[in-house]
Amino acid sequence: REQAVVPVARLAGVTREQFLRDLYPRRKPVVLKGVELGTCTTKWTVDYLSQAEGSKEVKIHVSAVPQMDFLSKNFVYRTLPFDVFVRRAAEVKHKEYFLSEDEKYYLRSVGEDARKDIADIRKQFPILAEDVQIPEYFEKEQFFSSVFRISSAGLQLWTHYDVMDNFLIQVTGKKRVVLYSPRDAPYLYLSGTKSEVLDVDNPDLEKYPLFVKAKRYQCFLEAGDVLFIPALWFHNVISEEFGVALNVFWKHLPAESYDKSDTYGNKDPTAASRAIQILDRALKALEELPEEYRDFYARRMVLRIQEKAYRNDYG
Repeated sequence: REQAVVPVARLAGVTREQFLRDLYPRRKPVVLKGVELGTCTTKWTVDYLSQAEGSKEVKIHVSAVPQMDFLSKNFVYRTLPFDVFVRRAAEVKHKEYFLSEDEKYYLRSVGEDARKDIADIRKQFPILAEDVQIPEYFEKEQFFSSVFRISSAGLQLWTHYDVMDNFLIQVTGKKRVVLYSPRDAPYLYLSGTKSEVLDVDNPDLEKYPLFVKAKRYQCFLEAGDVLFIPALWFHNVISEEFGVALNVFWKHLPAESYDKSDTYGNKDPTAASRAIQILDRALKALEELPEEYRDFYARRMVLRIQEKAYRNDYG
């Protein structure tokens, strides 16, 4: 059995007003074409990127295999001057390398202190930021971060969700993005915010038999495309070519809903974290009962959660 594949809608000429009125309330991914992004889409060649930000040092992920796995940590962190990194990431085979001549590189920009500061292209890459016009389809006070990304051709990132809405702005190169609805979380074998199913194209169905039940949404991004990824939607990204992208995250919930120590936009809202802690305590209390009683009251708890908290209006 194979997963059903649903193409993500691609729409051109969508104004801010149309997006907020017609698309945003639906809470589904959509590719926006023809959005004004500034000069970055034409200027950001390998040569220009190398010269613009020079030899400032950047911390990068380096992997000997194309599929990067954040759970098993099958990559290493290394530091390179930005201009050297850009040229290496654009190569297929490397004369100089850390692990192997066909290793893959990935930059995900972070704040000055990654534990305290958010990624903001205007602060970390101010010269390049001048070339970008971020589509502000949200209020200024909702802005959370702007994450600058560069990926080698062939690199695949692990499936995960974020707790904030975001635009994935593909500036140069091509990407394939596979997405799964929050409703399909039970089939994705989660470990925190990440799915254990790394290879979404050839999953190990003996290990992950429920994965075939997840409905697969898919789109291909070209330079200049903007993908809206609503909060809690899982996404798996392959860079089909060397490419540069920018993610813009914003707060869909009231600011006080989010964990104040979250610099990446991937910590569960504080109310959700509290609820999970309470549930863990409840499950611990059930351990005091014999198996037959534990099973019975656990099923009652599940029914109560479904009755009180599940939505029944998913399309």
